[in-house]
Amino acid sequence: MASHTVFSKGFFRDKGMDYRARVVLGRAAHGGSDVGEVLATLDQISDQESWRTAWSATADRVRRLGDAFRERGDERSAGSAFLRAANYWACVVESLSELDDDAAIRLAFRAHRDCWDAFVDCAGGAHVRVGVPYEDQTLPGYLLRPDASGTRRPTLVITNGSDGAISGLWSSAAAGAVARGWNAFVYDGPGQQSMLFDRQTSFRPDWEAVLTPVIDTLVARDDVDQDKLTGYGISQGGYWLVRALAAEHRLVAAVADPGVVDVSTSWTAPLSSGMRKALDKGDRAAFDRDMKLATMLPSLRRTLAFRSRPYEAEADWFGLYAEIRAYQLTDDLAAKVTTPVFVTDPEDEQFWPGQSRRLATMLGDRAHVAAFTAEEGANMHCQPLARTLTDDRMFAWLNEQLGTVH
Repeated sequence: MASHTVFSKGFFRDKGMDYRARVVLGRAAHGGSDVGEVLATLDQISDQESWRTAWSATADRVRRLGDAFRERGDERSAGSAFLRAANYWACVVESLSELDDDAAIRLAFRAHRDCWDAFVDCAGGAHVRVGVPYEDQTLPGYLLRPDASGTRRPTLVITNGSDGAISGLWSSAAAGAVARGWNAFVYDGPGQQSMLFDRQTSFRPDWEAVLTPVIDTLVARDDVDQDKLTGYGISQGGYWLVRALAAEHRLVAAVADPGVVDVSTSWTAPLSSGMRKALDKGDRAAFDRDMKLATMLPSLRRTLAFRSRPYEAEADWFGLYAEIRAYQLTDDLAAKVTTPVFVTDPEDEQFWPGQSRRLATMLGDRAHVAAFTAEEGANMHCQPLARTLTDDRMFAWLNEQLGTVH
């Protein structure tokens, strides 16, 4: 047996910390992190507190490096540093979100978003801010382009997951699009990132109410080819995007990374059989009683508080779980999807196991399933250490749907 087993055994015993380490390391594929910076930081971490301390120090150091490059007029190097710093600050935000410390979360989030905005501003005009009119407010969006020429291009519309940083979308799909001569559009929807931390909005299951205004905004632009719009949804975005496609038919093709049919299963799977029965029967008193006992564990209470924050639900645990159960793609909705969908199916999917195949069954010949394996280094949720391989496969398929070759 090989003596070096960090890939198979992990960086940390804590599975959540180990997965997050893989995510930030995988962002190096497109400049969203640097391998040496990541490994040097991980070397200083033993628990959640040291995770926050180490990533804060790295993020601050790399941000100051970006400032120094910008002062010398080196926008390219500055932008590179700012992007990495944004992702390192995101590591801090995610960890702080599990604590009851709104002030600290807001400070870290502001540092993260300031670095992201600095990355956008260092792109020589290639990347631009594009607000999306949404109900009585505006969603913050960014059109990331190969250059500032304003050339009309195919555009990949990227929908984030439940708690991912917008800077992480660069390495997840946007960089791959831009490298292929496409635009990529990223945005914060209700309950996501700035719309949560700055405006206290909530998620909604009917994401067509979000995606349609996004597409309306893009098709009105001269630098977007309205006949070559595609979509990408990562993590919980794999549910939101496909749900939206039941009503929004202007995307030529879409990618669900991975397929998510029922968001609530990642919440209900850890419950005891008795608690699931109480939930199914609508026994609010029994469910809340058992949840009160379960959340006497501080770590579980903090995790649930963090994960429940973006949902608009009644004050008790039963109301929260009932709300999350509304985030399902039904057979009736799936039947209305006319857009072909590329569905990633990673081995060892830890949050929604089996749902990529379930989605493919629901969509029938509209689905193209792509398996990703541990042998390829492409296992786990959203293939964190195989983003180049993911790009190659999904963009090859998307180009086929558009009838183009790059």
